[in-house]
Amino acid sequence: DPLTVEGVNDRVQLAALSKTYNRRVCERWMRAGVTILDPETTWIEDDVQIGRDATILPGSFLQGHTVVGEDAIVGPYTTLIDATVDEGAVVERSRVQESHIGARTNIGPWTYLRPGNEFGEDAKAGAFVEMKKAHIGNGTKVPHLSYVGDAQLGDHTNIGGGTITANYDGVHKNRTTIGSGCHVGAGNLFVAPVEVGDNVTTGAGSVVRHAVPSDTMVYSENTQHNVEGWKPAWER
Repeated sequence: DPLTVEGVNDRVQLAALSKTYNRRVCERWMRAGVTILDPETTWIEDDVQIGRDATILPGSFLQGHTVVGEDAIVGPYTTLIDATVDEGAVVERSRVQESHIGARTNIGPWTYLRPGNEFGEDAKAGAFVEMKKAHIGNGTKVPHLSYVGDAQLGDHTNIGGGTITANYDGVHKNRTTIGSGCHVGAGNLFVAPVEVGDNVTTGAGSVVRHAVPSDTMVYSENTQHNVEGWKPAWER
């Protein structure tokens, strides 16, 4: 094989050789039953494992010891680093590092999963969601615009858009626990450490600072003040 003795004397030759080698890697996976729509823009490292009938869409980078299960869909424009994606899961336009994505779970678009996340089956992390060391239960959804860090969410819980787990007090990272069957309203703030039981509903804009027992509704009362005839400083 001439490729094994090919010389590399500059970055141009390195890029050309890398492209040729990566093309061979992609072809090997395609012959093993993996669909790769555009091998020219798909990069797969040696230690990656991919199940049969998985689909890798253009612009995807699979790095480290990443494992992609059967019938999973990765991409387009997705980076997986030491990630595990179980069968039937979808990861679209996202970055996933050292996290486990359960079967039939949907990630993306534009989701950032930092190390230490564990997803159950049929879960979701949607657009502009960032997670770190979060355990997400079966069927639980975090659809959009949220930060979930150092947290455990039970099964079949829905997290409203704009929800934040405030996990850092300036010295320590603290945990948030939210039970199963919960409905979290939009724009909630959980000030960790805090525990929320099962079947809890929280009102939009709530700030949760203390433990909430199961089968409870919790909301924060914020008084709205209207100042009529107001003009900004530059118009006065």
